Amino acid sequence: MTPPAGEGAPVRVTVRYWAAARDAAGVTEETVEAATLGEFLEVAAARHGGVLPALLRRCSYLVDDLPTGRRDPAEVVLRDGVTIEVLPPFAGG
Repeated sequence: MTPPAGEGAPVRVTVRYWAAARDAAGVTEETVEAATLGEFLEVAAARHGGVLPALLRRCSYLVDDLPTGRRDPAEVVLRDGVTIEVLPPFAGG
């Protein structure tokens, strides 16, 4: 795996939580330091706890508007300044 540009420097990303994820996190948006999507998931789970860790396992993610699909979150490398959209499963139709 190729290390992120500027290795050693913190990778800061903006996270936007939607719907149930927003309720579980208690915030609409925040900035976190994470080099991969998997690292973000660990940081968010530790920071917010409660029901958020279980919910994050069921969410879909956009990184700068691009879906991550079913890729392993540990393999989704983040660049400084990207935006992660946390999209919980939606009901209805």
